[in-house]
Amino acid sequence: MKITDLKNEDYNPYYETYIANLGENDLKQALKDDLDVFKSYLEHLDAEKLNFAYEKGKWTIAEVILHIIDTERIFQYRALCIARNDKASFPGFEQDDYVVFSNANTRTKNSIINEFVSVRNATISLFDSFPNDVLLKRGEASNSPLSVAAAGFIITGHLRHHLRILKERYV
Repeated sequence: MKITDLKNEDYNPYYETYIANLGENDLKQALKDDLDVFKSYLEHLDAEKLNFAYEKGKWTIAEVILHIIDTERIFQYRALCIARNDKASFPGFEQDDYVVFSNANTRTKNSIINEFVSVRNATISLFDSFPNDVLLKRGEASNSPLSVAAAGFIITGHLRHHLRILKERYV
């Protein structure tokens, strides 16, 4: 499925920031490509910089990475539930609270890389299991529509958004 296959009713306009930057990428290929790109970025990151924040009150690099991982897990779960016809309306989540309790700044570089790789591989497996008709299914999250495909595109667009910020402001 391509990003151009998404419709406005597939996601909340809030997520346009992430989706707009994806071009015409194929969802399943983008998830795989981003695994390699982000893993390489993390491997080349100086471990001493993990606890660096570019400004007082901003998240550290480790916190940004754990935020990416947490968000991926949440959207992965939403996609799974919608794909399996769960009719629940999934609540939003408070990202700042998640970061506070992530213990990111106590983590090693290798543990963070391993967690990202594990989560992304699980995401790839999940989305590889979805045929196109399942990708088109819609549910509700944060009081807005969300399709299975949109959840996947948000995952990869969110990662790319934060990778750009990491490169511009942190390293």
